[in-house]
Amino acid sequence: MRIIIHDPLGSASAIGSNGQMPETIQPKRIAVTDAPPSPVRAGRPTREQAQARHAQLLDCAFDRFLDKGFEPTTIEALAAEVSMTKRTVYARYPDKASLFRAAIQRGTERRAASAETIAATRADTLEETLVGIAMLRIQLAGSPEGVKLQRLINTEAYRFPDIFQTYYEIAALPTVRFLADILDEETRAGRLAIEDAMLSSTVFMSMVVSAPVRFLISGNELPAQDVDRRVRFAVRLFLKGALPR
Repeated sequence: MRIIIHDPLGSASAIGSNGQMPETIQPKRIAVTDAPPSPVRAGRPTREQAQARHAQLLDCAFDRFLDKGFEPTTIEALAAEVSMTKRTVYARYPDKASLFRAAIQRGTERRAASAETIAATRADTLEETLVGIAMLRIQLAGSPEGVKLQRLINTEAYRFPDIFQTYYEIAALPTVRFLADILDEETRAGRLAIEDAMLSSTVFMSMVVSAPVRFLISGNELPAQDVDRRVRFAVRLFLKGALPR
């Protein structure tokens, strides 16, 4: 017979039938493994990272609004596409309307002609300068993306009348002012007789640019030679009306 004796430290000894004490049987040691590392918390994004994520959201929203329109585009779909939570989007924009306005503004800013591009339309003659200004506006507004944007603005203007003003101030007004400065300069030199340079510049844009752009927005094709002929005819007509009497 063997008797097992447990000591207070948890070791065990066995006494055999011969009364002799065998070697102490040590308890099995249980290997203690390191606990799994705690997940590393992602730190707060830097200002540059946050700005990049915000720009990505606005660019994605702009593309979706152009392709689908305002109503079918959802915050949920946009958030999923840029791997954001809806909560993150709503923290910046309380509703889809505010996101729409911001996306239109950024999209227009990114596609507007720079001051250098506008200044590059200055040519050796006033007529060629006016032709260059008109062509620049037509090319930008009449591009495939420009046409989509014009259609979206026209469609949603009743709901967001301010987006038309936003588009005008960003995309058109710098060119209008550039032309107004030229008309004012030509008037001071005695080559033109312009009473209100800004108003005349605005009328020029409506007269020379709006008609071809509306034609393109309606889905009709306008060959390059037709655009050139229309623009040059309108420019000459405008200049004749602005000559000193």
